[in-house]
Amino acid sequence: MHILRTLVLIAVSSLSTAAWAADRPNIVCIIADDLSPELGCYGYQGVSTPNIDRLASEGQRYTAAFSTAPVCSSSRSAFITGVYQTATGTHHHRTEVKRSLPEPIVPILTLLKDAGYYLSNSNNTMTRAGKTDYNFTTEGKLFDGIDWSKRAKGQPFFAQIQIHEPHRGFVQAKDITRAADVEIPPYYPEHPVIRADWANYLASIETLDQHVGSVLKRLEQEGELDNTVIFFFGDHGRPHYRDKQWLYDGGLRVPLLVRWPGHLQAGVVKKEMVSLIDVSAATVAAAGLPVPKWMDGQNFLDSDFPGREMIFAARDRCGDAVDRIRCVRTDSFKYIRNDFPERPYTQTSSYKDLQYPGMTVARVLKQRGKLEGPPAAFWTDTRPAEELYDLNADPDETNNVAGDPKYAKVLNSLRNDLDQWIADTNDQGYQPEPSLQETLKASLRWSGKAYDRRGMSRDVNPEEYLQWWEKELGLK
Repeated sequence: MHILRTLVLIAVSSLSTAAWAADRPNIVCIIADDLSPELGCYGYQGVSTPNIDRLASEGQRYTAAFSTAPVCSSSRSAFITGVYQTATGTHHHRTEVKRSLPEPIVPILTLLKDAGYYLSNSNNTMTRAGKTDYNFTTEGKLFDGIDWSKRAKGQPFFAQIQIHEPHRGFVQAKDITRAADVEIPPYYPEHPVIRADWANYLASIETLDQHVGSVLKRLEQEGELDNTVIFFFGDHGRPHYRDKQWLYDGGLRVPLLVRWPGHLQAGVVKKEMVSLIDVSAATVAAAGLPVPKWMDGQNFLDSDFPGREMIFAARDRCGDAVDRIRCVRTDSFKYIRNDFPERPYTQTSSYKDLQYPGMTVARVLKQRGKLEGPPAAFWTDTRPAEELYDLNADPDETNNVAGDPKYAKVLNSLRNDLDQWIADTNDQGYQPEPSLQETLKASLRWSGKAYDRRGMSRDVNPEEYLQWWEKELGLK
């Protein structure tokens, strides 16, 4: 009798959950790898993004959205939980030994699954599994499948569409000169290789836009578009050498668009600061669930959300480049703390050296004595322990005013704010990384094979390497 009663209760509970979930909206997260706001809807001239622009016109566009880390696995570990990666021990990029999340923290996927959602994860084709680049382990599968079509009839779905573009390797631009007149950051040296590389970046963004169009078309054809909350964002900033992996806005600021008919007014531009961990909280809230108290994210779609006063972010080991950098940003200032100021910004990073032609360009120009102005600041032998930028006067963060007495009060205030955040969140970046040597060896094995495939060694002469890039980019 006891067993029978238990089975009846389970059956009733399952039916109740299914009925309760059926009236919830679908939720689709379209996540682009390595994307800053070089999009038409953000006013960037020189790129065509009609499908993404459509999302912006039919939803809300956020102009001050930021990731918590400038590299994929750390950032994704944060926004899949809604908790800072430094608080969960998932801050190092792709460590060899992954641990489980500390209790009571769970991925938002667990919360949605318990609420009756079908969980799917695919790449842009929606026929293959997408990226699950998290720095933690879990028991069992995180997702139910690749395609939401496998869900039960009437069951709401949560889908992550992981789009590779504009991650490197880039799509090759049909016209390599298309970036001759577009705006690029002033901290890059002016050079044909830089322009050609930027042209490929823009071509990759246009391919991304086509994939976004395919997702929207499918939702329309299935009659699900207007019953679906769509979040579109980049996992962190653009894949260029002073952007990705760094805590300047080029590595942290991302586009963020939200479309939710009947709930969000179309065509609205929101200027308040938002962190990607807030997308986690908003996702949970959109599903009709309470935001857990352990979550650092806030529901930024709540009508009472005032915007964040401060954005915090962290960069730790990336590949074979061991580092620890922290920052706090307000709407007017950015404070960056370099915990290893004796190391140059350009300490060996095999991934960057292999993938980023701008690194080679700058090295050659420095060798020739022709690197000057803002581009030269990144190539000093050491770096300052503290950096402070007046974002209103210097949005590209090229003039460090940390030593200017006029900014002493701001510097001290933000320094204290960062200290408080580190303490409040129990920042685990100040503890030794487990299995560091194994991780570094794995990174070196990967890069060694990549150099071999190019027929070159790690100590390739920069001038020779520049010629290789010129041929690779179609300039010679």
